[in-house]
Amino acid sequence: MKLLVDTQLLLWAAGHPERLSSTARDLLDDPENELLFSAASLWEIAIKSGLDREDFQVQPRLLRRGLLDNGYLELPITSQHAVTLDTLPPLHKDPFDCLLLAQALSEGITLVTADAKLAQYPGPVRRV
Repeated sequence: MKLLVDTQLLLWAAGHPERLSSTARDLLDDPENELLFSAASLWEIAIKSGLDREDFQVQPRLLRRGLLDNGYLELPITSQHAVTLDTLPPLHKDPFDCLLLAQALSEGITLVTADAKLAQYPGPVRRV
């Protein structure tokens, strides 16, 4: 199964694996799953770490390298992803999370998240 891992789960997996639920760990560790990360997540991390947010204290370059070295595939942002944003109901205010959902919808893959608000969207979202 193809899974787009949201930013929070990426950060937890890389720096605080104890925060991951057992379901999240099982999905991330399953060799049958194809794990993807979005360029939007690295963009979000770069912006928020630059604002000295405590929950985003990771170097985006190092995280990207670590994800690629551990078999994750990078999902670039396309214009199709951008135009899919206007099809989403206004349930979530975070533009990065909305872009991740638009990518999942456009690509026909499942977005995995721990975010209850993001999981309210209809479509390929799985809360873990």
